[in-house]
Amino acid sequence: MKSFNNAVKILTQKLKQENPEKFSSSWILKNTQPVYHYIRLNFKTENGDIDWDVLTQSLPKTFQKRWIRYKRKNVKQYERQSEVDIILDKYKNKLYTFITQADESDKKIQHKMLISLVRVGQKGNICAQQELIKWVTYITDDWIDRYPKLYRWKGYEYEVSDKIKNCIRLYRYTGTFLGYLYKTLEYSALGKPPLCSLNDKMFYGEKTLEEFAVVEEDWQIYK
Repeated sequence: MKSFNNAVKILTQKLKQENPEKFSSSWILKNTQPVYHYIRLNFKTENGDIDWDVLTQSLPKTFQKRWIRYKRKNVKQYERQSEVDIILDKYKNKLYTFITQADESDKKIQHKMLISLVRVGQKGNICAQQELIKWVTYITDDWIDRYPKLYRWKGYEYEVSDKIKNCIRLYRYTGTFLGYLYKTLEYSALGKPPLCSLNDKMFYGEKTLEEFAVVEEDWQIYK
C-alpha cells in the first residue's frame, strides 16, 4: 500500500463494486486485506486500538452511514480511568476547546477529543462515558439557553444526560458527534411540553409571570 489516499481509493472502489448494506473492519479484512493491514499498522488511537475513524471520515458520505463499529450486544461495561487519562493528558493544553473554540483548528481538536472519548465509551468504559457527559453538559446547557429549537428542554436538563449517553452508544460516523447530538435533541424536543417559569417575561417583557400572577390574585380578591 503506497499511501493513505491509495487505501481510501481502493476501499471506495470495492464498496461501490460490492455495495454492502453495512460494512465493518471484518468486511474490510475479508475484501481488501491490504487496506486493513495498512490502517492497522499506521493509525492507532491514544489507547492503541486501530483508528478506523481516520479512514471512514475520508469515505463518501453514502458509505460513512453504512459503517458498523462494534456489535453492541457483546459490549460489557467496565471502569478504567487510565484509558480516559491518556486522552486527557494528550490534549491537556486544549481542554478549553470543550467549552469554547477560537478558530477552526480548535474545532478540529475538540472533535478529535470527543471522538476519542466516544470510542472508548463505546467499548463499555463507564469512566469515558461519565467524562463525556460532564463536558458535553456544559455545551448542551448553552444550547438550551441560546437556540429556540432546543428551548423545550428548559426544565428537563436532568434528562439530557440520558440523551448524551444514548448518542455515545449509537454514534457511528455521519459528521461530528456534537452535530449528531444536536439533531437528536432537536428532534426529541418536539415531543416535550414546555415548562413555564415564574421568571418568564410576558406582555412584551414588561412583566414576569410571577408579577402577573400577583396582579391576577389581587384582582380576584377585590373583584
